Amino acid sequence: LQIVKQLQGYEISAAAWESEVLRRRVARYTPDLLDRLCLSGEVMWGRLSPHPSLLLDDATLRNRRIRPTRVAPVAIFLREDAPWLLDSPAQRNGLSQSGREVADALERRGASFLPELVKATGQLTSQVEDALWELAAAGLVTADGFENLRALIDPKRRRGEGSSRLKMPRHAAGRWALLDLPHTAPSPDERADTFARQLLLRWGVIFRDLLARETLAPAWRDLLMALRRMEARGEIRGGRFVSGFLGEQFARPEAVDLLRSIRRTPSDLALKIAAADPLNLAGIILPGSRISPLSAQSVGFAQEILGGHRPPLQIGVRNCRGAL
Repeated sequence: LQIVKQLQGYEISAAAWESEVLRRRVARYTPDLLDRLCLSGEVMWGRLSPHPSLLLDDATLRNRRIRPTRVAPVAIFLREDAPWLLDSPAQRNGLSQSGREVADALERRGASFLPELVKATGQLTSQVEDALWELAAAGLVTADGFENLRALIDPKRRRGEGSSRLKMPRHAAGRWALLDLPHTAPSPDERADTFARQLLLRWGVIFRDLLARETLAPAWRDLLMALRRMEARGEIRGGRFVSGFLGEQFARPEAVDLLRSIRRTPSDLALKIAAADPLNLAGIILPGSRISPLSAQSVGFAQEILGGHRPPLQIGVRNCRGAL
């Protein structure tokens, strides 16, 4: 749950969440850990950023169909924090006829199981599955559990392939529901304040350049005002924590203490992460070229301390199996 709290508000491709990010961040991770959090009501998932096709105004482009893929961005977040993460209502432009019918059925019926949607729409099961995947990729629906999303992004499972011993159920048991905005949305200042706290929880130290891939965050000027208010109240500290970058920087007190302890007792550091992980900062604040979070790569960081000299971070990339 702590990892979810740290990563909420950051979208990662649907197929990379478990295979690339959670398995490397959570010791002995198993899918049922996330399923239990979802089914208990503590955690939910969904696309938070608007799909580009939903923002088109031109009559010709507006009808362009949304094509879901395994790299569709999805966020995992606490249900209680949904009000400030769900920023604006999603439109239904660009949906297929099947997608619109399933969305209408969910609007009429509320949360529904797959067989109920098949009956309500009169469509084939495979058509409803495709429609749900389209709606999930558009940021219009969510489900009781993450198993619902796994069933959609696994093509072999959807085709019912696999040996009898390893074969997974083709359909997930959870219900589907529209990803609706809360009745009471926070004000822009409240959202900026809450998002600033989330960024501090994720990074410890924040400054403008660090937020290059924080696509859901408010504008930096709004975050800056919230951070200055927090500094004035003594909740965080302002200063120069990372050299080589312009602009104001802010940090949690415990992050400052940690940075000082690392500086006093330097040690060798080696870290390998997936390109989809938020820590993939190559070419953003670290040396090297940018590495796409959608690439089938892992990113290695190494820092060696030799005779008290601290050379810059070195970045290495290699292909890895199990990529999207």
